[in-house]
Amino acid sequence: MRLVLAVCCTSLLVTSPAIAQQGRADAARLQRDIATLADDRWEGRGTGTPGNDSAAAFIAKRFADLKLKPAGSPGASGLDAYLHRFVARPASFSHSNEPAAFPSQNVAALIPGTDPALAGQVVVIGAHFDHLGRGLPGALDTDAAQAIRNGADDNASGTAGVLELARLFAAAPAKRSLLFVTFSGEELGLLGSAKFADEAMPPGRPQAMLNFDMIGRLRNDRVIVYGTGTATELPAILEAANRTDPLSISPVPDGFGPSDHSSFYAKGMPVLHFFTDLHEDYHRASDDADKIDAAGTARVVDLAARVLRHLADRPDTLTFVRQAPPVRAAPAAAGSRPYLGSVPDMAAGSTPGLRVTGVTPGSPADKGGMKGGDIVVELDGKPVTDLDTYTAALYSKKPGDTITVIVQRGSERVSLTITLAARS
Repeated sequence: MRLVLAVCCTSLLVTSPAIAQQGRADAARLQRDIATLADDRWEGRGTGTPGNDSAAAFIAKRFADLKLKPAGSPGASGLDAYLHRFVARPASFSHSNEPAAFPSQNVAALIPGTDPALAGQVVVIGAHFDHLGRGLPGALDTDAAQAIRNGADDNASGTAGVLELARLFAAAPAKRSLLFVTFSGEELGLLGSAKFADEAMPPGRPQAMLNFDMIGRLRNDRVIVYGTGTATELPAILEAANRTDPLSISPVPDGFGPSDHSSFYAKGMPVLHFFTDLHEDYHRASDDADKIDAAGTARVVDLAARVLRHLADRPDTLTFVRQAPPVRAAPAAAGSRPYLGSVPDMAAGSTPGLRVTGVTPGSPADKGGMKGGDIVVELDGKPVTDLDTYTAALYSKKPGDTITVIVQRGSERVSLTITLAARS
């Protein structure tokens, strides 16, 4: 759904010449960077692994080649000056036999602002570069055992997008300072971004944070943008940026969510999170670079570049809107979580229920007759109105339970009988 606004806020927006003079994202460069980050030699970039360290070194060198100012740990020199080191201690490992601490690093660089009156304010541009590595919790293809899960879309695509935005704005700096950060530890619980937001933000007033997670599979020109309700001015800024080569934007007002923008929204920063939705390769070994839509990724990056130019050059700061964190259902203990196998549409739609974009072949959902495009409206007697109610209803069940799922399929309501499996 295209974002349509009746509010006129043109006095707050950057004039079109500033946008017109801006460079365009290079799809071939994006594809190369994604392929590099998602290469088997880095074994899925698991936090605390040599492959993750190698990816961090690659990103730091790219920032250095662009002549960005290091913004990592104070006192370090060379490429190490771009690294913000931390120890990831995931809560989910506290009762397992896995290591409880993973030394890792974020990678951070700064482009100082050009306007003395605004350079003390910063816009953060971020994405996580870690993925699941080999066999870490979170994999959905548990039958693949120790297979490398390269995470080309999740999140080599977002990381490549941040590198491309750094290239574009290094050539044409903005009035405000721009802080580019790639995070580790996201897959273990937003650990790197939480550490950075707590420890490493530069002094001065933050303007906003833009986050990129899974932007490599643009379908039907549709991009989901979370955080549109986190500042009063953001809907108009997004609408203005989308006038050129427009995409179909699905806006979600919520500033909290399962990616690194949440760490910054919790600190009082307006956020926007760009996302082209889940797919059947999510958290599986099949998420490889040959499935990336590089041209579509470039279009998402171009949209974000126009948004960033608006945010970084506008004369006024944004008006932050605080929302309470949503109450989300906690999953059952590891080993007893139910598995359905549906791929949910992560955007909040206008139709009550949860739209399913696809189902995993051979999954309980597939065996029970669920199809892509179905809208789940009831799960075992509990009404489903959105992702949260769907998750709560699903996690109230256990593996082996046989449930009735009501879906809206076109004009027809269909009742499905599904036996849930276990997710490791």
